[in-house]
Amino acid sequence: MTIFFLVRHAVTDHTGQRISGWLEGIELSDRGREQAKALAESLAEAEFAAVYASPIERTMDTAKAIADAQGLGVKVRRSLGEVEYGGWTNRSLKVLSRTKLWQQVQSFPSGARFPDGESLYEVQTRAVAELENLRRDHPKDKVCVVTHGDVIRLVTAHYLGVHIDLFQRIMVAPASVTVIAVGDSGPRVLTVNSKTGWGDES
Repeated sequence: MTIFFLVRHAVTDHTGQRISGWLEGIELSDRGREQAKALAESLAEAEFAAVYASPIERTMDTAKAIADAQGLGVKVRRSLGEVEYGGWTNRSLKVLSRTKLWQQVQSFPSGARFPDGESLYEVQTRAVAELENLRRDHPKDKVCVVTHGDVIRLVTAHYLGVHIDLFQRIMVAPASVTVIAVGDSGPRVLTVNSKTGWGDES
């Protein structure tokens, strides 16, 4: 059985304000660096076989803090990357919340596609496929995967057997940990949105 520790990256100055997507140069804020350090300390005894991450600065910085604490490197996997938000990238959440597509993403996400970007179904498919690849590589290990909020929600929905149209009901805050064990007999969702004592910044 593989035990995945799915970690959402720590906060940036964009968190809760704008859609960062794959935009370059968005690093952790001072608060985010504090969160990453606290995460590394809280997970220090997990004894991960490997730490994997999305290839984006905020996830890489969070993953490096965790990996350094365990004497590991960070292995990059593009398929664990953020949703390709296309034309939504770097736009204000306040502005986007007034669009028709925003309402569709909330009520019928399985039918939504971001302008010049991905559908959420495509994101779920690539992320779950990557975790299944990692499960074959680490059949009896604890593995840390540092990625993004929507990616973790979509993966968690898959392993819970929850339809993608309900994935928004799953809360995944910045710097939180969701733990899912997957073996040949099926998955077990052990923990969702666990934190180590800091505020509830979503």
